[in-house]
Amino acid sequence: MAHGNLSPSPLGGPVTGKRFFLVGIGGSGMMPLATILAGRGAIVAGSDRGLDQGRVPAKFDALRARGIALFPQDGSGVVAPDQIVVASAAVEETVADMVAASRLGCARATRAELLSTLFNQSALPIGVAGTSGKSTVTGMIGWILHQAGRDPTVMNGAVMKNFAAPDAPFASALIGDGDAFVSEVDESDGSIAHYAPRIAVLNNVSLDHKGLDELRGLFGAFIAKAETAIVNLDNDEAAALTTTLPPAQVATFGIDRDADFAARALVEAPFGIGFDLIAAGNAPIKVRLQVPGRHNVANALAAIAAAVAAGVPLDRAAVAIGGFTGLRRRFDLVGEAAGVAVIDDFGHNPDKIAATLDTLHAFPGRLLLLFQPHGYGPLKVMRHELAAMFAERLAPDDRLVLPDPVYQGGTVAREVTSADLVADIRAGGRDAVHIADRAAAAAALVAAARPSDRIVVMGARDDTLSLLAAEMLESLRRRG
Repeated sequence: MAHGNLSPSPLGGPVTGKRFFLVGIGGSGMMPLATILAGRGAIVAGSDRGLDQGRVPAKFDALRARGIALFPQDGSGVVAPDQIVVASAAVEETVADMVAASRLGCARATRAELLSTLFNQSALPIGVAGTSGKSTVTGMIGWILHQAGRDPTVMNGAVMKNFAAPDAPFASALIGDGDAFVSEVDESDGSIAHYAPRIAVLNNVSLDHKGLDELRGLFGAFIAKAETAIVNLDNDEAAALTTTLPPAQVATFGIDRDADFAARALVEAPFGIGFDLIAAGNAPIKVRLQVPGRHNVANALAAIAAAVAAGVPLDRAAVAIGGFTGLRRRFDLVGEAAGVAVIDDFGHNPDKIAATLDTLHAFPGRLLLLFQPHGYGPLKVMRHELAAMFAERLAPDDRLVLPDPVYQGGTVAREVTSADLVADIRAGGRDAVHIADRAAAAAALVAAARPSDRIVVMGARDDTLSLLAAEMLESLRRRG
């Protein structure tokens, strides 16, 4: 979609009383944005293909409960030229809502343009970037600031369990009156260039949606804008970007290297991890996380460093991080039945999946994995790296089943398929099976499961994967 005219006229000041229509309002990036807009007094409406198809109705009920009007994606909700029509870059110009917006002359914006405007207008914009871990670090920073009484606004791409409640089951945003606006920042569409953070976190730089040369440019420019750049020394690509900045502008974190915020003496548990925090010349501080894995130690170091840069005392940040309970779909234990644990995970690129597999393999039990690629385009980009990662990280008795990639309408080239990836993994010496139909793939894993196994459902851009994980758990319970 063409970039809209987010000039001073539609968004020059507070959003109170302004009318917004969000096309694709149920998306993981759009739903929290709608929540923040409504919380700040805007009049918000929207449409979504998933609403029309009857997918995840509870999500749309949650939006309605916030006073957000929902319409079919047929143009019927775009009715006045004073509506600011917001859509992600994935929404095609031929969608009826976009046609109506053009006909009426509505101001237009991409999701990233609107979010970055709100972010840049805040007193203390804290941006979290990197190929992996953005949502977790964003949630961790938000939780620390919340516990410190800073009343932050948080924009996340995942549900933060700490803030979820029966009346707010989809808590991917937090609306606060404090000075901090914490947001994950996306490099996949290049929109990271819109953001001007005062505190910038860079978790890591690795192959995902773009080539490394382009990523270096995007991430390097992002951290250069900040008063304080928080950078992961354990990631060579991220560490290299710090060499262009004055040392006073950078705070580093790491497990394997001598960083400003370091972790030592890691002690892993199945669903948590402990470590000693070494920072600012202080004596070691014992930290115990309720989320597992070395990667979450790195995430915690990043969040603590960002909170300290925002003015939270180190000891207070270290205590607060121990209360962080995680994100939905990030190594999320759905439940256990018949001696089998079912875990729902967002893993979709090589680094994320490898981190989950490493965390699980630290403890006994076979892994039964259902991995749904998050689109034909990303599968084409990551095919060889995914195959190499699975061939290296799968244990000999693990089982991997791939259904076809997620497809939610629109035009897409199907040049590389799940069957191609399975063939590559087998050529690498590990077992994998392509079962095109997702329900059949899930049933095959449930039938194969035995006590002490862990079933893991993996993939992105598809809210119904959580429902699938819950259905697999229920099938195990029925099996007894």
